[in-house]
Amino acid sequence: MNHALRQAMAKAKITEQQLAERCEVDAKTVNRWLANPTRVPHARHRWAVCEVLEAEEAVLWPSAVRLTLKTGPDREVVQVFPYRSAAPASLWRSLITKASRELTFAGYTNYFLWLEQAKLADILRRKAANGCRIRFLIGDPNDDVTRAREREEDVPLTLSTRIAVTIGELHKLRGVDSIEGRFTNGHVNLSVFRFDNDMIVTPILARRVGHDSPMFHLRREQDDGMFDRFSDHVEDLWSRGRNIWEAIEHGTT
Repeated sequence: MNHALRQAMAKAKITEQQLAERCEVDAKTVNRWLANPTRVPHARHRWAVCEVLEAEEAVLWPSAVRLTLKTGPDREVVQVFPYRSAAPASLWRSLITKASRELTFAGYTNYFLWLEQAKLADILRRKAANGCRIRFLIGDPNDDVTRAREREEDVPLTLSTRIAVTIGELHKLRGVDSIEGRFTNGHVNLSVFRFDNDMIVTPILARRVGHDSPMFHLRREQDDGMFDRFSDHVEDLWSRGRNIWEAIEHGTT
C-alpha cells in the first residue's frame, strides 16, 4: 500500500471518492494508486493530488522524483511547467512555509499571491518576526514601461491595477521589521521568486500574462549556476530600486 498517500488523505480528511472527483479520475484509479506503491500516476494527476492534499510529490511518489534526477548544470532544474497556472498552489505554499532566511517576490505585480495564498500577510508577519528577510520588487504603476506592457497585454485587469492591489496589501505590512518593498521596471518580462535555496522563475512571453507563461522551479546546487545567475539579476535590480513608501510620499509614482 502507498502509506504516504493514505496518511496524506487522512490528514486532509478526504475520501477516495472525494479525491477522485477533485482530480477528475475514477475512484477505482485512486484505489489502484493506494493499493500499489510502485504505481506512479501521470504527472498532471500527481500534481492535482498534491494540490488537493497540500502534500509534496517527493513524499507521495518518491520514485517519480528519482526518475527526474539530473547531473551537470541542469540538476538545478527541479520541475518545469508549461504554464504557471499549471503548478499546484500547494507548491507555492510549501516553498513559502519552509523558507526561514529569505523570501524575495520579484514579480512585476505579485498580484496572484494575495489571491491564491490564504492569510499570506499573517504568514509573512510571523516569518519576519522569526528573522526571515522578506522583499517585494514590483513595477512602478506609472512608469512608461508599465504602460507599454499594458498595451501589449491588452487585458481588462491592467498591470497598474494589479500592482495597486499589492501596494494595498503591503501597506498593511508597512513598518514590520524585515519586510521591504521597492519599485523597478527591469523585470517586466521576467518574474523571479526566491525561497531560501529554492526559486521559481517565469519568463513572461509576448502578449501573455504571468499565469499563461512557462514556469521553472530551481534549487541551488552549485556556484554560478542558473540559481545564482537569476539571483544576481534580482540583486542588481534591488540595488537600483526605489523605496515604495518614499516614492509614494514624494509623488514620484
